[in-house]
Amino acid sequence: MNPGKLIAFEGIDGCGKSTQLAKLAERVRAADIEVCITAEPTQFETGRKIRAAARAGKAIAPEVELDWFLEDRRIHVDRVIGPALEAGQMVLCDRYTLSSVAYQGARGLDPEAILRAGEAAFPLPDLVLLFAISPREGLARVAARGGVSEPLFENEEFLESVAHVFDSIDRPYIARLDASGDADRLETEVLDRLERRLGVALRRGI
Repeated sequence: MNPGKLIAFEGIDGCGKSTQLAKLAERVRAADIEVCITAEPTQFETGRKIRAAARAGKAIAPEVELDWFLEDRRIHVDRVIGPALEAGQMVLCDRYTLSSVAYQGARGLDPEAILRAGEAAFPLPDLVLLFAISPREGLARVAARGGVSEPLFENEEFLESVAHVFDSIDRPYIARLDASGDADRLETEVLDRLERRLGVALRRGI
């Protein structure tokens, strides 16, 4: 079967990546392309443990936190991403390896070491859509949407560090997008990147 495509949506909290993933998924389905929508942390046991710790504001050593994310990613690839790619599906993943690089890097670990290890251990993305936004604007969006807060990650000082690490990552599969402002304009840019980088043209105006 034809190999699938792995597209990761990355950026700091409140950058709009989840919204854009949902919009792209709608267009992919309309084009009769098989799509797998997934996210990290996952809903598997380790992913649930990560989410619970973040929401509780529980301090975890960065090395332990990274180990949890890597274990969750191994399960994710084995059970979801790998099978979907083998089946020729387009995988749209809300956070992937670069989130570990940026968030655990911002906690003091070596971003380049995390990146190299992740690229060696897991499937490389065909495209990473990296949404750039100021931490202040991102946090304003997080506050506006309500929901459960994650105090360890959703604060301006920490997200400044995360954004700095994201900015420092240099890989050919990354497409950077300005995520401030209008969501419709950003959607158009997402479709442009998909066509230019992967040759996947999806019709507009649905």
